[in-house]
Amino acid sequence: MSLPSFVAVDWGTTGFRLWVMDAGGKILNATQGPFGMSRLKPDAFGRVLEESLNTLGVDEDVPVVICGMAGAAQGWYEAPYLTAPTQLEILGQQAVVVPNTRRRVRILPGVKQMNPANVMRGEETQIAGFLHHSPDFGGAVCLPGTHTKWVRVADRAIANFETCMTGEQFAFFSETSVLSHSMILDGWSDSAFREAVRTATRDPAAIARRLFAIRAEMLVAEQTSAEARATLSGLLIGQELMAVPHYWQGQSVTLIGAPTLCEIYLKALDVMGVGGRALDVASMTLAGLTAAHQQYMSHSNA
Repeated sequence: MSLPSFVAVDWGTTGFRLWVMDAGGKILNATQGPFGMSRLKPDAFGRVLEESLNTLGVDEDVPVVICGMAGAAQGWYEAPYLTAPTQLEILGQQAVVVPNTRRRVRILPGVKQMNPANVMRGEETQIAGFLHHSPDFGGAVCLPGTHTKWVRVADRAIANFETCMTGEQFAFFSETSVLSHSMILDGWSDSAFREAVRTATRDPAAIARRLFAIRAEMLVAEQTSAEARATLSGLLIGQELMAVPHYWQGQSVTLIGAPTLCEIYLKALDVMGVGGRALDVASMTLAGLTAAHQQYMSHSNA
């Protein structure tokens, strides 16, 4: 029976995922929970980690490597940013050790960009996981989510990146704004989505008035909730594409994210005549954490 070699943790804003790994990279056990940075005070991170590992029966001598918002200034213990352009092969070496813990706990740094100013935490580990499998890759990577990242990768490094708040905008309009009354029911319309992407990319200035039209068309026409939801998504993603054309025009795009969201982005890119592929975010995150752990161990034993 394999013994635990290390613990990998992806600690986000709203939740966390934890994997117990053996020396060969096999998952021995896993858990997740809603205990993200936004719900924890700094002194609560250690308790949540210990309770999770005790439940799984992980001994205290098994080291832990963490990526994501646990390393933010408002998180558990701040892991300073690396500055882009930055090689991702040094993530593990630049991890910070959390003091006063019962275990060996390390948190990976995020990445900052000075001009134009930008930051990421967690996405760099996903890209590192991708590069672990595809070390010769060069091109554009899109990581869709609450704050979607568009990243230029070259020479195994993050060269530059942009952030679009499309996911947060969608959540506001669909859950809080007056448009939420048009999206009470679930559902999706591919045709409405594609038409909205075309509208947004042909005439970005029209988006401001097209947003309220989603509500009006529900009231005076026969628009369904599915069409309303898809139209909102198409307008916002189309707007995003027009904000970062240099990351996708004339090239294939690699997406790392939740399967459903990646599928939506692939449809938007298809409208623009661009191809792409989608990779599972959990798999890339775990690969990045594993690579960082191996880098740290190799560096510390050198």
